[in-house]
Amino acid sequence: MKMRIHRGALAVAAVAALVGFPLFSGLALAADKHVGEALAHAKEAVAHGKQGHADALVQHAEEGLKHAMAGDMKNPHLAEGITHLKEAVAHGKAGHADVGTQHAEGAVTHLSEVK
Repeated sequence: MKMRIHRGALAVAAVAALVGFPLFSGLALAADKHVGEALAHAKEAVAHGKQGHADALVQHAEEGLKHAMAGDMKNPHLAEGITHLKEAVAHGKAGHADVGTQHAEGAVTHLSEVK
C-alpha cells in the first residue's frame, strides 16, 4: 500500500515539474526579450541623440522605457536603466539632445549588465 502512495506522489511531482518548468522558463525568456528590446531602443536613442535629433531620441527612449518596465524590477541594473531612460525622455523633450544622449548612454550601460 505504501509503495502505491509513493508511486502516485512521484507521478504527481513529475507531472508538476514537467508543466511548471516550461511555464516559468517562458516567463524568464519573455523578460529577457523585453530587456533586449529596451537595450536596442536605448542604443537607437543614443545614435539619434548624437546626431542632435532630440525628437527621435525621445521616441526611442520612450519605447525602450516601455520594454524595460516589463522586465524584472528587482534587478538593480534594470532599475538604473529605467531611471536613465526617464531622464533621457525628459531632457529630450526639453530639446537637450546632448544631455538626453548622456542619459541614454547610461541606460545602455546598465541594460547591458542585466542578466
